[in-house]
Amino acid sequence: MMFTRFQTRTLRVGGLLIGGGAPVSVQTMATADPHDAAALSAQVVRCAEAGAALVRLTVPDVEAARVLGEVRGKSPVPLVADIHFDFRCALAAIEAGADALRLNPGNIGGRERIQAVAHAAKARGVPIRVGVNGGSLEKGETLVSSALKHVKLLEDEGFRDIAVSVKASDVRRTVAAYRELAERTDCPLHLGVTEAGTFLPGTVRSSVALGILLEEGIGDTIRVSLTDEPEREVRVGLEILRSLELAPPGASVTSCPTCGRTRVDVKGVAAEVEEALERRIAEVARSGRRLSLPRIAVMGCAVNGPGEAKGADIALCGGNGEFLLYVHGRPVRKVPVAEAAAAVLSCL
Repeated sequence: MMFTRFQTRTLRVGGLLIGGGAPVSVQTMATADPHDAAALSAQVVRCAEAGAALVRLTVPDVEAARVLGEVRGKSPVPLVADIHFDFRCALAAIEAGADALRLNPGNIGGRERIQAVAHAAKARGVPIRVGVNGGSLEKGETLVSSALKHVKLLEDEGFRDIAVSVKASDVRRTVAAYRELAERTDCPLHLGVTEAGTFLPGTVRSSVALGILLEEGIGDTIRVSLTDEPEREVRVGLEILRSLELAPPGASVTSCPTCGRTRVDVKGVAAEVEEALERRIAEVARSGRRLSLPRIAVMGCAVNGPGEAKGADIALCGGNGEFLLYVHGRPVRKVPVAEAAAAVLSCL
């Protein structure tokens, strides 16, 4: 890593450290019904398996706070309660065991309500993220001035365990806001492009903005906000960090672009292998063990397949409705397309 990161305060969110030089973490937000504990728990587990270090749950009412507490008891990662307007939801979420809050103190009422939330959060060691979006500014405010105003409301109550985000829906405005904010506060910064869009445009916009900022040493945690499944947000976020060597390498799967010669589902099998490997990587990482990552190739035909197979640890070379499995350059056996991904994993 050739750049120097901006120095920020250290926050502890459950067992996760944010800021202060800790590794940049990836987070996402659950989309399941906030009153359905089973659906939320299942989604949180899937996000953790994809590599999320933190998951945010919306808390629109006190009952949702109770459900968050139930989910927290089974969650493999810390949970953040997303609060808007009602300070009672914040207090209920803290009481239920939320690891952090996301709220803007100026939106929950007067000083007595801010004081109540700040004191309860401080007593439980619950950090607060001040999150400002480009679509919710008051007249005359900028992203940065609004964020710092909300930060001051908490600091005036003696509360300093604060992270900040200033998200816009366009790249240049987002980058400019975070650059200014990084110069004006030592609060850890959560990066993101809000309402980035569907998978392809949202991935591109987020990758450009976050890549610029991270390369400049700005950012302690990130979210890629997509109109898609939260697990896909996590995968994109991890790849952004990996591209800048801010996270350990992920699954290394070489696959051909396919052509008219292809008689197997290269795209589907390559994706299945990659997803299974990512789950294995996340599982091993949570256990504290190390996983030696193999080089894997999924090729569609005999033109380039055998050559790639010799260079890969495990390879699949397509034929007519089946693959030939290679291990360390040697052909082992033929496998049906439906069993190809499982055959690769069995060789790990």
